[in-house]
Amino acid sequence: MPRIKRGVTTRQKHKRLLEQAKGYRGRRKNTIRVARQAVEKAGQYAYRDRKTKKRNFRALWIQRINAAVRAEGLTYSQFMHGVKLAGIELDRKVMADLAMHEEAAFKSIIAQAKSALPA
Repeated sequence: MPRIKRGVTTRQKHKRLLEQAKGYRGRRKNTIRVARQAVEKAGQYAYRDRKTKKRNFRALWIQRINAAVRAEGLTYSQFMHGVKLAGIELDRKVMADLAMHEEAAFKSIIAQAKSALPA
């Protein structure tokens, strides 16, 4: 049985790993053993923070909607309740964008939500 040399595949794996570690400081960018640990940890952070990013953006949209709604004399929770009663099916991302860029359109949504609330 012939001997198998593995230098080519190992070098390819190491090269790919070091390309992922490009821009890191110290031995993390040029030493295979340390770079592997750094890249694995970076992947864990990236996975975790993809979830956190969604959470943060939702919180930002809520803050923007709340600020725009309070100027019209409602709270965020009252507004959302009115939106549900009025049957408006816009998500928070779209409503926050309307509140920021299309004030007239958002004020009409606020008026609809106010009228749907029980007095």
